[in-house]
Amino acid sequence: MTTNQYICVYCGSGPGLNPAYAQAARALGAALAAEGIGLVYGGGSLGLMGEVARATLKGGGRVIGVIPDFLVQRERMLTDVSELIVTANMHERKMTMFEKSDGFVALPGGMGTLEELIEISTWAQLDRHAKPIILANIESYWAPLIQLLAHMRAEQFIRAGLEVQFDVVDRAEAIIPAFRRRITRPRRPAMAAAPRKL
Repeated sequence: MTTNQYICVYCGSGPGLNPAYAQAARALGAALAAEGIGLVYGGGSLGLMGEVARATLKGGGRVIGVIPDFLVQRERMLTDVSELIVTANMHERKMTMFEKSDGFVALPGGMGTLEELIEISTWAQLDRHAKPIILANIESYWAPLIQLLAHMRAEQFIRAGLEVQFDVVDRAEAIIPAFRRRITRPRRPAMAAAPRKL
């Protein structure tokens, strides 16, 4: 299947405790394939990463895996993807995923997922991009983060004009509609300069 749009999915390399997380990953993968939207993800075969990638492939969708060399064995790189990119380090991995994607989704995950979500949201906050960012709050997984962001706003560390630029959905089925809405009506104009590696 050929596609002109790709969504980058950040998610855990483990399954998590609640089976709803894996169900959401599979539902998102199937929806991506059905909608003709390609998947960009972290390249592993374990946990939610493996679930979303295999579901996309099963539906006939295109999958780009991006994985740093040192994680090839640890995250059991999925080799039957449409395109596999092995990077030298995490910074190159994140930049490659950014460059190949038209939007971003954070499913439940751990420190790596949180770090990727915060970084891509910070780039949007600083007007480095206007690509959609969707927070998939499956079973209220991200509720503590949402509460923390509200606290940051209340304490004026997130000030007017520097709002965090993502949409929150609570079901996998709502992810692609939210992405479509943001693609057609971005909140801020895209900046010419992409984020640079320092």
